[in-house]
Amino acid sequence: MRTTPPRPISRLRFIAAGALLALAATAVAEEFPYALRYDLTLRPEEGRADVVLTLGEGSEWVRWLRFSIDPRRLEGFEGDGQLELDGRQLTWTPPDAGGRLSFTAKIDHRRGSGFDARMTEDWALFRGDDLFPPARLLQEAGSEAEAELHVHLPEGWSFVAPYPLLRPNVYLIENPERGFDRPTGWMAAGRLGVRRERIAGVEVTVAGPMNQGVRRMDILAFLNWNLPELRAIVDELPERILVVSARDEMWRGGLSGPNSLYLHADRPLLSENGTSTLLHELVHVVTRLRGAAGSDWIVEGLAEYYSLKLMWRSGTISRQRYQRGFRQLARWSGDLELADLVTDRARGPVTARAVLLMRQLDQEIYRESGRQRSLDDVVKRLVADRQPVDLERLRGAVEAVLGAPAKTLADMGGQ
Repeated sequence: MRTTPPRPISRLRFIAAGALLALAATAVAEEFPYALRYDLTLRPEEGRADVVLTLGEGSEWVRWLRFSIDPRRLEGFEGDGQLELDGRQLTWTPPDAGGRLSFTAKIDHRRGSGFDARMTEDWALFRGDDLFPPARLLQEAGSEAEAELHVHLPEGWSFVAPYPLLRPNVYLIENPERGFDRPTGWMAAGRLGVRRERIAGVEVTVAGPMNQGVRRMDILAFLNWNLPELRAIVDELPERILVVSARDEMWRGGLSGPNSLYLHADRPLLSENGTSTLLHELVHVVTRLRGAAGSDWIVEGLAEYYSLKLMWRSGTISRQRYQRGFRQLARWSGDLELADLVTDRARGPVTARAVLLMRQLDQEIYRESGRQRSLDDVVKRLVADRQPVDLERLRGAVEAVLGAPAKTLADMGGQ
């Protein structure tokens, strides 16, 4: 790890990244842009990627960056200025004139019996979150990164990411809700088949390796039916959504990410019980709801409930199949009590029981409001709140919509 002596502190007007959101709510007299460039080089013959962060013009506004890293996947750190590696934390103090931080990233990562990140000699599929670590930083008040991702590929490969394309293999990286712009979300590279369509005002891209059984047109057709129904609930959809898919040795499920999702190529778009893994993950992508400690059942229950409800509304499934889906979920949930829902990672029967509770809650709101309100209105409030969801926030949103506490949630106690 190459280092040089740290530079002296020459400024006093710095803020930590944790205060950036508070800063955004106040007027800032001056703006201090700085150039932040990410270079990603995929090396399939070695099963890894080379990553370089470069601070360019305006970098004097940045004092230091502190990254949270996974040493099992990221290694070989070298940088201009000063580097300090302490377990899972890497602090980089770049020179005044800017500099480079480089490291290597292992792509392949197992999830159960498959991979949730994979690189072969023909293609790669991974999340940017795992290659570009999150960071806190100390920077001049009012400074803001102008970030780009430059991708370097083997000959004959192409690349897709959930970001605006500035020019070939160069992407604009903007994360307005984050204090530090970094490339996140699902990405795919290699000899890809790619289909694009504008649906409900969203630029939708479906991509996957050739000869992997990816049903690109089926997915677009399915989203043409159902994404407009989701837009009716969540008015502000992402400008773009990327769906990536593959088959060989990949994890056999679905996973959401920022403005993107992964779906195994063999996963049915519509399951026998009337639910849809694709729509479940899409609800996560669009609402961006996340559960507080012990409250994962809320966001998972909402996602699964709406995977059914959206298809009924769009006419994808009949009312009879819609009702049958709930009967099957009731059998799956078994004899779980409401207290059994409290968990950090909702799975199987817990999610099924949570879906039944969401349906009951939806029916109560609709009935008690004289058919004027529904669970849709609760979801709108939770999305607008942009805070981790727990039982109290759910109760508060329901009471704001209904004008009274919901009886459905009365037996939940506290969390």
